[in-house]
Amino acid sequence: MTSLRFSAISLTCALGVSGILTDPIAMAQTSKGHSMLAPAALKWVDLSSLPPGAKIAILQGPMSEAAPFTARVRIPANYRVPAHWHPASERVSVLSGTLYMGLGDELDTGKAMAVPAGGFAVMPPKTPHFAFTTHEPVEFQLHGVGPWGMTYINPADDPRKQQ
Repeated sequence: MTSLRFSAISLTCALGVSGILTDPIAMAQTSKGHSMLAPAALKWVDLSSLPPGAKIAILQGPMSEAAPFTARVRIPANYRVPAHWHPASERVSVLSGTLYMGLGDELDTGKAMAVPAGGFAVMPPKTPHFAFTTHEPVEFQLHGVGPWGMTYINPADDPRKQQ
């Protein structure tokens, strides 16, 4: 049986991401491509491709390469993600709260479907869609194969261009 190494450094190396861990004592195990990560080990940072208030924690990556990635995203209550698309399939598993998602070139709350905790959504590449929350914050897991990107239908909606 292969022994598992318990260390923040080995987890960081295995995931190819620097600075993911906030506490070296947090539960982290890695061994030749295998990793386990406790919630306390996640490092939440601002997500610049979404409007202010969104946070991301990379679990597996990097998202910029042609490889599998997994990330957790937190968005606050009463939050709007304008219509956009991605170059690769987007797979979303809602972990808490209710995320509303819909298809189209404009955010239209009447065309959205509620995806509650435990729900799943997938969007094929380049499919225009939008998302929003109502009275509660939402945490979801995003997974796919990179390279990842986000293109807003209306370029004026892109928060990266407003910085």
